[in-house]
This record gives sequence, C-alpha cells and structure tokens, in this order.
Amino acid sequence: MSFDHSLNGPRLQSGRGHGTAIRGALRAFGIAVALLAAAGPLLAQGAGRIAGRVVSAATGNPVVSAQVVVAGTALRAVTDVAGRFTLANVPAGTQSVTATSLGFAAKTVTGVAVAAGQTAELDISLAAEALALEGLTVTAAAERGSVSRALDEQRTATGVVSSVTAEQISRSPDSDAAAAVQRVSGVTVQEGRYVFVRGLGERYTTTSLNGARIPSPEPERKVVPLDLFPAGLLQTITTSKTFTPDQPGDFSGAQVNIRTREYPVKPTATLSLSGGFNTAATGQDVFAAPTAGLEMFALGERDRRIPTMLLGGGVPSSPQQVNEVVASFRNAWSPAERQGRPNGSAALSLGGSTPVLGQRLGYIASATYSYSQEVRAGEVRAYADPTGGTREVDRFEGTTGREGVLWGGVVNLSTLLGSGSRISLNNTYNRTADNEARREFGLEENLGLPLRIDRLAYVERSIRSNQLVGEHELGSRSRFDWSVTSAGVTRDEPDRSEVVYAGGSDPATGSPLPYALLVDPQAAVRTFGDLSENSVEASANYRFQFGDVSREHAVRVGALFRGVDRESQNRSYSILTQSMDRSDRELAPEEIFGDRFTSGSTSPFALLPLNRGGSYMADDRLLAGYAMLEYAPTDRLRLIGGARVERSELRVDAEPTIGAAVVAEPGYTDVLPSLAANFSLTDNQNLRLSGSQTLSRPEYRELAPIGYRDVIGGETVIGNADLRRTLIQNLDLRWEWYPTMGEVLSLALFAKRFQDPIERVYLGTSGTRVVTFVNADQARNYGVELEARKELGDFTGVLRGWGVSANATLMRSEIDVDAGDPLQTGASRRMVGQAPYVANLGLSYATEGQGFSGTLLFNTIGDRIVGASENPLPEVVEESRSSLDLSLRFGLGRGLTGKMDARNLLDEPFRVTQGTVTRQEYTAGRVLTFGVSMQM
Repeated sequence: MSFDHSLNGPRLQSGRGHGTAIRGALRAFGIAVALLAAAGPLLAQGAGRIAGRVVSAATGNPVVSAQVVVAGTALRAVTDVAGRFTLANVPAGTQSVTATSLGFAAKTVTGVAVAAGQTAELDISLAAEALALEGLTVTAAAERGSVSRALDEQRTATGVVSSVTAEQISRSPDSDAAAAVQRVSGVTVQEGRYVFVRGLGERYTTTSLNGARIPSPEPERKVVPLDLFPAGLLQTITTSKTFTPDQPGDFSGAQVNIRTREYPVKPTATLSLSGGFNTAATGQDVFAAPTAGLEMFALGERDRRIPTMLLGGGVPSSPQQVNEVVASFRNAWSPAERQGRPNGSAALSLGGSTPVLGQRLGYIASATYSYSQEVRAGEVRAYADPTGGTREVDRFEGTTGREGVLWGGVVNLSTLLGSGSRISLNNTYNRTADNEARREFGLEENLGLPLRIDRLAYVERSIRSNQLVGEHELGSRSRFDWSVTSAGVTRDEPDRSEVVYAGGSDPATGSPLPYALLVDPQAAVRTFGDLSENSVEASANYRFQFGDVSREHAVRVGALFRGVDRESQNRSYSILTQSMDRSDRELAPEEIFGDRFTSGSTSPFALLPLNRGGSYMADDRLLAGYAMLEYAPTDRLRLIGGARVERSELRVDAEPTIGAAVVAEPGYTDVLPSLAANFSLTDNQNLRLSGSQTLSRPEYRELAPIGYRDVIGGETVIGNADLRRTLIQNLDLRWEWYPTMGEVLSLALFAKRFQDPIERVYLGTSGTRVVTFVNADQARNYGVELEARKELGDFTGVLRGWGVSANATLMRSEIDVDAGDPLQTGASRRMVGQAPYVANLGLSYATEGQGFSGTLLFNTIGDRIVGASENPLPEVVEESRSSLDLSLRFGLGRGLTGKMDARNLLDEPFRVTQGTVTRQEYTAGRVLTFGVSMQM
C-alpha cells in the first residue's frame, strides 16, 4: 500500500479491493447460519396459551376489567390496567375467543390457532355499545389488522402524530433510531443523527425516552443524536407534531418519543448476528487513528486523559516542566495507514413473564453491539472570500477514516398490584465511540504556504435512563399515573491532536522543500473536552372520565418538575517550536515530540493555552402544570382545550480560558394555550384542526461566550449571553382516511409564526471565521404534508403481497430581520435548517407467514440553509441529496431468518456550498450487510 502525497491530497492505492471483503463477509454469514442452525429451536410440550390486549376501537385506550373467554371451555381472564390478558392451558387447535366489557359491544374472534407449548398473540378492539348494538364476530386475521399498532396510535391520538413500530424497523435496513425516524412524513436527519421536522432546525425538536426528556450529550446542540439508540432496543418511535397541554411546551417541529421494548406476551429469546462491508472502506486502504486500548468497547477515554500537571488550569514555564508536560501527552499525531475492516453486529434479547414472590413479573432484557468502518472519500473543504463570497479561499483536499462502535442494553420490568395498578421499571444504557483520522492538503491564503494538516479525534458518548412508572385505575372512571426519571449523558473528546506541516521552496534555487512543522501557535495543538449532564424529572397526571362510552368526556390535570445540571470543559494547548532548526522540524511529529527532545533539562518547546476554550456550568429548573378538557358534544365531534404554564429558571456561568467570566440568568413564565377539534367524518375518516402556542429556549452552549474551533482554517463558535427564548404560534389542519387495515391516506396543512427566532450566523471576517447566534425579529413557516399507504393486491391478484407507502412535505419559510442586523442579506430568505421539500417512497413485498419480505426505500431532501451569513456573503447551504436503501428478509427454516440490507445505494455526495464556493464535499460509500437471527 502506498500514498502519493501531493497538494491535491493523498491518493490511496487500493490493496485487496472488494472481492476479498465480499468473500470474507459471505464466509462469516455462512458460519453464523451454521452455528445457529446447529443450536436448533426450543421444543415445547403441553397446552398452549392465548395472550394479548383489549383496546377501545374509538380511542385506542386499554379496556380495563374486560372479560375474555375461550368458547366451549371454562377458561377466562380479566384484562389489567394496560388492557392485557393471558389465557393459560388452552387446548391446542383452532379456538374462538369472546371479549365483553360494560359499555362495549361483545366481540367474538374466530380462527385463533393455538399450538401446543406456544403462545398465540391476539389483540381485540371493542366498539362502543351505542355504535354496535349487536355482538360482532370476526376472524383472527381480520382482527389483527383492526388493531395494527403501526396506525392505531396515529388514528386515535388527540393530536397529529406519526409512528414507526418495531415491526416496520425490522423490515428496513435501519440500524438506529435516527435512520428509522426519517421514514416519517416531514422528517429529515442531518449528519446521520440530528432530526429536523417540517423543515425546522433541530432546536425546534425535542426528544424523550419512555415519555421523559433526554439530556443532549452534544455541547452545541439541544437535540439528542438519535444514532445513540440501536434499532434492536426500540418498540416505537412516535413523532407528535401538534401541541396539547399534557406535553412539554418547548417544541414546534415535533416531539419525538422513543419507547423501548415491552415485554412480550410469550417467552421469547432472539439472537442476531450480522456482518458486512462499506464499498469505499472495507478492504481498501484507509486512514485510521492509532489506538490506546479498549476503543472497541467505547472505553478508550481513560488512556487519553489530560496530563496531571495541567489539571490546575495553568501551564508550567520552566524548561524541565515543559518537557515533562510535552512528554506526558500521548505521542500520537499522525494517521495510520491500513486495510479497512468489515462491519459487524450482534444482538441478544430475552423476554416473557415469570412468577416472583407471588407476583407475575414481566421482563425484557436486550443487548446489542455494532462496529462500523466509515470513510469520507474525496473530501473537500474551503471558504468564501469574506469581501464578497465569489472567490474560493483556503481550499483543502483529503480523506477521513472513522471507526464507530455502538453498544447498549435495555432491562425493563413490569408487574401488577391487584388488577388496577401496574408498576414498571425501565432501564436503558447506550454508549458510542468514534475514532477518527483525517489528513488534508491545501493552500492557506493568509500564510501563503502549502500545508498538510493531520487531525486525530476520539469522541465517546453515553446516555443513561432509569425510570419508575406507576399506572393506577381508580375505579372505572379515574386514572392516575406518575413517573420519576433519573437520566445522565456524557461526552468526552480527550486528547484531540492537530499538527500542521508547511511546504515551500528554497529561496536560492526555487526547488521544493520537504514539509516541516509550521512555526505558528496553531501548528501543534492538543485539546481536551468533556461534558456531563444529569437530570431528574418527576411527573404526575390525573384523568377523570364522564359521560357514556360513545360520548366520553375527560378532564386531565398534571404537573412536572425537571432539574438539570450540566458541566462542560474545553482546554486547548499549543506547543511552540521556534528554537528548532528546519531540519529538526522536518521530522515526523512522533519524533519531534518524543524522547529525543524532551529528555533533557533544556527545552526547544514553549507551552501556552489557546483562547478558544473554557468551561461553563448550567443550572436549569423547570416547573410546569396543566389542565385540559376533552369534550364530545356529538358522537362525531371531540374538542380538546386547555393550557400549560411553564416557569423556567436558568443560570449559565461561563469562564473562557482567557478573559472575564460571564453569567447569563434568563427566566420566563409562559402560558401556553392549546385548542383542537377532532371530527369523525365517517367511521374511518378524521378531520383535525388545532391551534397552539409553544416556545424554544436557547441551548446552554449558545448562551456561553466561549470560543471553540479547529486549527488553521477552522471556524470559531461563540455563544451570546443576550439570547431570548422564541415564542411560536402553530396552526394545523389534517384530514385522515383509513380505508382498510394497514392503509392510510392523509393530507395536512400547517402554518407557524416565530417571535425572536434564534439563528446561527456566519461572520465572514478575515483570518478567524466566527459563528455565533442571534435573535431575528420574526419568521413564518408553512407547508403541506401528504401520506399514503396502500396494499396493491386490492387492484389485481397479480400484485397480492405488494404494498406501497409514500409521504411528501412541501415547506416554505420567510424570516424578517432589522436593517443593520448581522443577519441582513438584502433580501428575504428561508430560516436556517428549512428544506423546501422532503419525500419518502417505499415499495414492499411479503409472502404469507414468515417466508419472504423485501422493502425498497427512497428518500430525497431539498437544499437547506445550515448557516445564515453576514452581508455581503451568501448563505451556507447543504445541497439536495437522495438516498436509496434495500432490505430483504427470508426464512431459513428451524426458527432462522436471514437478512440482506443495502444502504446508500446511490452514494450521492454530501455537499455544502456558499454561493459558487464548495464549502464541504465528500462521499461515504455503499454499505451491504448480511445477517441471520434465531427466535426461540
């Protein structure tokens, strides 16, 4: 393997190529199949069971204390607070099951197949007795469709929601929550992890785990990176696009709620293994960061900690102490060169229920691990001339190699206390690490020199959530639920190294000179960053129902407290080498900063802190209460109204590395009203209209005036302590039609008005480029959404088993700025983060039973502004991009299922432009995965 170093960047010469990688992946796949097939399925004996839930067909809520009976037997069960039931010792064969409850029409489900030693799953929906005076009889196949979880929550929700279920995720190539949620109408995902909804930036989207807010591990972003959540741990992802008073009020685009897996109705054990490759990385010559140990477990931080002598905040001045500090840095500066590795993952899940101390305890325990090799090939970055933005400056070309590790686990427990109370304990822990190496070549305009820049960066992130939940039915009319959640996140970026070498020519002969370490404060930099945040959230909700079942009314009241403490530190140190001869500076950085120059009592180095870091602490407290009324004046009209009051108090203490400390203490009391009307046009058509006021608060880092940037050519991001929170008025109208099971057609219109929206602004100064945050005057956002799912077999038998799904969102926004404001560009523009369109198209095919299924998924996103710019520079725009993914699932017999996934088949380049200048560009390669799973 060899590298051709030139000013146009390194040209990687391939070693083995794709053939070896493909053969290796197929060999691993074959071994996994053989191992799992040899294990064989578990054999069970004796009578079977029937388990499931009973829900209201009108609201989707569980029906408590319903009687469930197996026809012709004495077997019966009563549903619990969650509507669940279990019938044990059911004779094997085809059975009929009847469900009855006061106020509902009885329903009999025929054709329920029960196998010896197995559990048949059966969910039953009951219609109000006033709407169905006679008992109903349906087949088991029809009943499974009538309570399809994919659309049930969407159809019966109070507001406008969209859901992605575990079943849908299992049929897609999506490996984490970020990939899965982008299938929802109006949703886009930036950088593979940050969610944008309806064209709004990530600041207008919030994320919850099992209903409780998740802290963000990112220092500059409010939103949680959803690639932290492996797909195998997910039950549903629900995106709420309209506000009701029982929801937190700090969103406008959407609130994304990730719900971890529930315990199954029957004992199950699932083992999954997969392997694959990236066409641009696996088997190819790529850059890789040197390892320190335990990176494969996302635990490499401990060997990269800041030297003890720098913990006090100051820097030593004596030559011997400077040598000791330089020698104590991990001597790793240069990217390594090696063959790209294959990707792989493994997952194990156990679930069911078992008696413990006289109580029936439901449980689910899941663990997952994945490794990926990534690359940014043909990488380009440049900047626009600050005087007008029409000329490209500081263009660098190179490549980045990255190894990613993601592992996590879920342990959820649940038990009943009597028939009217359920206590649940939900525990989640996920951890990820990215180990990145980059080399780039280019001409730096201010210095007038050709440069080679090497960067090594290692980032670990973790997220933890422990939640205790109580649900209590207080008679037939009242329900009380509560939860207490402790959550924490960390983000460590230890010992980031950046080293800059400069070329040139001999003044006497004009011949080129070897690259040598640049004499500049930014030539050799080590950065240490860490962030930790812990939160406690407690909530309680009470619901009282009145009226009859067909026209049921409800009053809801509740309260929430959330306390958040965050601490973030970022320290950067420069190692200067003014006293070194050029011949010494031509050595590799590992030699320059190794024993050769650090072992004596004199030192060729100087050490100083850089003014681009510091620390900040945030203390955030939120107290909220709400009241809302659901009232049905007719059988078909339901009104939902109320208000939420939120009191927020925040203190951010920022201490830059150099300069005075700054304190920001914003506090607000906000009343957030909401009014909605849901009208049932027919039994399967809804019309929804809602209006509300919500808000968006600045992220902690945005209030802290601390700079952070890359070395030469990078941007400095600085907060603004004077930012104000944004108030948003929202209006939504949506028509929905559910013609048959699993099908939907909907059309939605939305409009939003923003007061004091926060915008990310690029200031095109010469030399140091600055990004900051400012409040604009006001903005507007409006658009239309279309969603459709249809089984094509309804048109002709030839297409039986085929289905199509599509959603599209067209959006437009306008922002108003004051004359003289840094945002002023001389013309109206879109809001930062807003794309004009988003579209998803899916084509699926499935055979009966567990034979074969395939899904082809297409996604396209319009160009969007990622940073406003100071006049006269044009905006920074991420250009439109499309992706195509394919997923196949096929039975292998004896409880085994195989899969083949292909992601990013189009491999379109990621490109960011500013006017005619390409600010960033790269391709990431196509990813193929082969896997096998066994369910026992």
